[in-house]
Amino acid sequence: MASAESVTYGAIKALAGGRVYPDVAPSTAVKPYIVYQGVGGVDETTLDGVDTLQNCRMQVAVWATTRAEAATLIQQVRAAMTAAPVLGTPIGAPVPVYEDDTKLFGSRQDYSLWWKE
Repeated sequence: MASAESVTYGAIKALAGGRVYPDVAPSTAVKPYIVYQGVGGVDETTLDGVDTLQNCRMQVAVWATTRAEAATLIQQVRAAMTAAPVLGTPIGAPVPVYEDDTKLFGSRQDYSLWWKE
C-alpha cells in the first residue's frame, strides 16, 4: 500500500547521492543530504465515514555546506516532487535557513500529496 512517505522517498531517493532520510539525518551523514517528514494534511472523513482518498502535507528539507548547493538541491527536489507519478503541489516557495550550531545552509518546502488507499 502506498503512503506519503513511500511516494516521497521514491521521488527523491536518487538526489543528494542517495542521502535521503525520514525525519532526521544521522549525525554522521555526509553533506549534502535530504530529510522529509509528514507535517499534517487534509482529513477527508465525512458523515459517510472515512474516504479512501488520502492527503499529506510533506515537508522536505535539504542541508548543505553552501547556500548555492542548498538552493540547487531544493530545486531538484521540487522537480522530482511535482513530476509524475507524484504530482505534488508545492505549498509556498522554498524557505532558506541557516543552522548556526552545525554551520549548515538549508532550504525547505512543503508539498500537498494526494493518493487513493
